[in-house]
Amino acid sequence: MQDLFLRTALAAGLLALPGAATAKTFTTQDVTVEAETLARGLSNPWGLDFLPGGDALITERSGQLRLFVDGALSDPIPGVPEVAVVGQGGLLDVAVSPDFAETGTIFLSYSQPGDGGAGTAIARARLVLDGNAARLEDVATIFSMNKKSGAGQHFGSRIVLHPDGSLFFTIGDRGESNRAQDPADHAGSVLRINPDGTIPEDNPFADGADAAPEIWSTGHRNPQGAVFDPVTQAVWTVEHGARGGDEVNRPEAGKNYGWPVISYGVNYSGTKIGVGSEAPGYEQPEYYWDPSIAPSGTAVYQGEMFPEWQGDFLVAALKYHLVSRLERDENGAITGEERLFRGAFGRIRDVNVAPDGSLWLLTDERRGEIIRIFRPQ
Repeated sequence: MQDLFLRTALAAGLLALPGAATAKTFTTQDVTVEAETLARGLSNPWGLDFLPGGDALITERSGQLRLFVDGALSDPIPGVPEVAVVGQGGLLDVAVSPDFAETGTIFLSYSQPGDGGAGTAIARARLVLDGNAARLEDVATIFSMNKKSGAGQHFGSRIVLHPDGSLFFTIGDRGESNRAQDPADHAGSVLRINPDGTIPEDNPFADGADAAPEIWSTGHRNPQGAVFDPVTQAVWTVEHGARGGDEVNRPEAGKNYGWPVISYGVNYSGTKIGVGSEAPGYEQPEYYWDPSIAPSGTAVYQGEMFPEWQGDFLVAALKYHLVSRLERDENGAITGEERLFRGAFGRIRDVNVAPDGSLWLLTDERRGEIIRIFRPQ
């Protein structure tokens, strides 16, 4: 398998050899780090997750799923569901099930074509590693957005596998802000389902009487970051504002996070959004950015390589080309921010903590890269 992946990656021009020749050194607030390029030539990579043992799965927005193993990228893995590649849509996040070693289960989020245009969908599949080949089998769509549209923006799409066994994911307002306040519409929401697509009995609208039963919380503009936080034992989301007002939220069951009634930003034209920054019945963010940094993938640092960052949020940012490290206290409250790697790598779409404690970044470029951040020996 290793020899095949190495040959195909070299032939496609997708492999960059790591090491001192590509390493860059950065001095951060607490620690000196180095960065190396693990791979390049990916088509707008969007999501990454690690398999047991440290190999990684990477999605490309253009519809390919690849495996990174032993320093090489595989050919596209067959079996990916049909994807609508439109605007910000395509093949988006990937999440590896905690029981992968026994079942081979993974989950994918993607923009699905259908009546009216496209909408966010979640698929479950079994990744088969068979000698010198990899493929997806038993692919099933376990969630499909209920109101598709021709818009090409705000698909959301981060997946969080909760320790309770449920699956959280995000959907943006699809460019139509008022949809985030319609409880019958999946748009502009954080949602929660079981791994087979059924509805958890303790969802806030499980009976479907007052809202779509998959909905966990509403009033979100475009959450492209989501993570389970072991410090607070809760799911946190990070979402794009308009002009200003990017938010970090801790969505609670059945609550409304305000978009577009309240916001700390303004419209791109400079006009006021809704009624201002607060109003009765709408939740406040845990943190916000103004001006916007265009946040995307998010991780909580849990690892041995950088004990200085333990428990902090790491937020990938498309604007300013940086990673925002949000410092937190022992209770999980955000107390400050450090901006890392500004302008060094391009648009950063995702950030992940590897099994060895290093950080892996994805750059959202036509020839995107995997960058590894590590502590020099």
